[in-house]
Amino acid sequence: MTQNRLRLHDLFRYYKELPHQTAAITELEEAILKKSPAIFNRDQEWFKTWSQSGKQGDFPNTWDGVVAAATAAGAKFPELVAAQWACESGWGKYVSGTHNYFGQKGSGSGKSTQEFVNNQWITITADFINFPDLLSSVTYLVNHWYKDYKNYKGCNNAATRDDAARWLKKEGYATDPAYVEKLIRLMNDNAKKKPVDQKEVPDSVKFTPDKPWGFKVTPNITYGELTLNEEERRFTRQQQCDTALELCKYLEKVRAHFGGKPIVITSGHRPPAVNSRIGGAKNSEHLYNMDGVGAVDFYIAGVDIYRVQEYCDTTWAYSLGYGAPKGFVHLGMRLGKPRIRWDY
Repeated sequence: MTQNRLRLHDLFRYYKELPHQTAAITELEEAILKKSPAIFNRDQEWFKTWSQSGKQGDFPNTWDGVVAAATAAGAKFPELVAAQWACESGWGKYVSGTHNYFGQKGSGSGKSTQEFVNNQWITITADFINFPDLLSSVTYLVNHWYKDYKNYKGCNNAATRDDAARWLKKEGYATDPAYVEKLIRLMNDNAKKKPVDQKEVPDSVKFTPDKPWGFKVTPNITYGELTLNEEERRFTRQQQCDTALELCKYLEKVRAHFGGKPIVITSGHRPPAVNSRIGGAKNSEHLYNMDGVGAVDFYIAGVDIYRVQEYCDTTWAYSLGYGAPKGFVHLGMRLGKPRIRWDY
């Protein structure tokens, strides 16, 4: 990359809406449109990436952070992306270019690297792309190797995560002959323990729809808090209870982070009649109408709601509504558990 070349993320970073800056951006836009008239259409792939989660948020440089970023970017096997991150960057410690955790080559920073060529390891010097953040690096990887790209069929087409790892090697992603084995071992070693099967929990402590309002779903959250103690809001299916349990476990984590101050749930389960009466969205997550779909709105007594929202934004991998201006945070999950962010 030439020394005087400008990167677009730097342009946006220093944009202050000054007249001369606005004029320059308008001139740049006109020049781009002459080359590619449709480039600013909303159906362009770059715009889908830009707007996929409302606000991008920060993804921590950790295994779970990469899994969350890969989920947001559309990887079918986000744990495979995390395995690549761990393998190629030494668990996020060593990068090829700025925030380049996957050795992605392109105009950017020049650096020496090892490649396996003709049955031997050799040292080469190559240019590696500089990215503004971890999500951008992950998204670039997913768009070029996991999704179909030009004439290449991405590894999202594989049936299993192990097959996807083999797919990457077959298509020439890495030269290391042991690359596939390393990725599979990393995925196996870092697979999260499955939640306790509710069928194995004694009926006396299992969260089921018929429990009384005082039943503790988790140590500090009761069934009644999820239903506002209203009988018409009672869960009717076990899957709804299982989803609520997952949400409550995370709420306990939030509670502990802020010193154990009480969680106050302002809206939990809203059956269709209730949801319609209060003017809720037609496909609201609060309906708990499909397996794995559910939501709670909450705040923490005595804690700045914006601090709570920021913490959830960086640690919750699924749906989050930025309700802080209205005094709550919306915590939810929807079908497929995508990472979604929106304003009210």
